[in-house]
Amino acid sequence: MRKKTATSQENPLIEAIADELGKDVKTEADVSNLLNQLLKRIVEKSLNIEMTAHLGYEKNEPVGHNSGNSRNGSYPKTLKSSNGEFEIDVPRDRNASFEPVLVEKGQRRFTAFDKQILACYARGMSTRDISATFEEMYGAKVSHSVISQVTEAVLEEVTGWQSRPLEEVYPIVYLDGLVVKVHEGKFVTNKCIYIALGVNMEGKKELLGLWIAKNEGAKFWLGVLTELQSRGVKDILLACVDGLTGFPEAIEAVFPQSIVQLCIVHLVRNSLKYVSSKHRKQVAEALKRIYQSKTIDEAQKELTQLSEVWDGLYPTISRLWSTHWARIIPLFEFPEEIRKVIYTTNAIESLNATIRKAIRNRRIFPNDQSAIKTVYLAVQNAAKRWTMPIPNWGQALNRFAIQFEGRVPL
Repeated sequence: MRKKTATSQENPLIEAIADELGKDVKTEADVSNLLNQLLKRIVEKSLNIEMTAHLGYEKNEPVGHNSGNSRNGSYPKTLKSSNGEFEIDVPRDRNASFEPVLVEKGQRRFTAFDKQILACYARGMSTRDISATFEEMYGAKVSHSVISQVTEAVLEEVTGWQSRPLEEVYPIVYLDGLVVKVHEGKFVTNKCIYIALGVNMEGKKELLGLWIAKNEGAKFWLGVLTELQSRGVKDILLACVDGLTGFPEAIEAVFPQSIVQLCIVHLVRNSLKYVSSKHRKQVAEALKRIYQSKTIDEAQKELTQLSEVWDGLYPTISRLWSTHWARIIPLFEFPEEIRKVIYTTNAIESLNATIRKAIRNRRIFPNDQSAIKTVYLAVQNAAKRWTMPIPNWGQALNRFAIQFEGRVPL
């Protein structure tokens, strides 16, 4: 006869279930099966309690005949756990108004650690780090394969997210690319993750999509923009891009009315990489005087002055700004309210910093899906903070309505 521990004496229900289900446990597979049977009983019991709370009366109570709603049997559902798959019976009601909380509609996995694993993964922790953290904090050994299974389930979510309908009009869309290293056969190759970050009519940031390809190019961006159009986007008022050759033409081919603005944050960052640390603050101030000028003429004078002062040491900077001047000056056609939104909102840079932090510990990804999965989770983690409109949005939206008359839905 098995000796009862203090834990089992304190939990006789668990002991009784274990005795009933565990009579023929001989192998590791039997243990997994036992745990899943326990989970099945616990989950089904909890769902039936939820149903009772939803209906407001116990099963078979007379009051149920006059309540306007009643139990209507159940339907089978297969869940995945860390120990494999198990099937549950989900109760349903005649009015189809029951929304389970423990196992939500569409949920396919059930494990206590999934959310914690995904949170750690989104913050850039490797599978090895996550495994060590769980063992240290919870005394639970979570294998690398289980962590991979949990994160792999995200790819199904990504597929639905990537094809979701979008709004018809976005006042601002930032288009950018990040380079990652990915295994391809026996070789490691550089690939670009394409990012489309929008600012919607409420002034809130919204990631429109993620894509991956070998190199950042205008031809691929053309496909991205066409996909955005097919998902419902009819107009982009202002597209902020980097200096990629052919990029503006690709945007104008799909959204001919869009104004293409070279991203000031990108331009400043690219300029400062040529500057030594002792001069960086001074050059940054000179660049700020250019893009914060009131008029195009004033900006041109500031660029000329920067050239006179710094060309001796850093001639590349003024050349860079002069080369892209035609895509910089649209900024000066906008009133101050819109300009502040464009050059003081480091929306894309803030997002890029979050993504870089997440991929830092994964120097080389095993495949494209792994790279997309990591970036997606990092973005979803960052998006939890995107609950408020960007600063001065109300004023900016008024100006957008005037500047782009007839194109801003009221």
